[in-house]
Amino acid sequence: MTGEARSEKFVMARGLLVSIVDDDVSMRESLPDLLRQSGFEIKAFSSAEEFLASNCVSQTKCLILDIAMPGMSGLDLQQELKRRGLGIPIVFTRMRISARTSSHRELWSV
Repeated sequence: MTGEARSEKFVMARGLLVSIVDDDVSMRESLPDLLRQSGFEIKAFSSAEEFLASNCVSQTKCLILDIAMPGMSGLDLQQELKRRGLGIPIVFTRMRISARTSSHRELWSV
């Protein structure tokens, strides 16, 4: 990718709010750094309830959402957003731990 193409991509991302909702502190701390490098504005929340209580819901252009959290789950949050008529694109994540491998994240988008 040329420098000009990278600059154009950066300009397109600038100002778009990506919200991260995850009870795992390591995801809330590491993922924002990566996304900010692409020019996104980032807000991180430790629960679905915290996200819903914020003033960021209507401004969020993409949601990175843990599917399995204590309290309101990621799927519950998706249903609540649909009920409110908000069609925010969602990338679901979940922590998977197996006996053969260390923990890792899986991603799905909706």
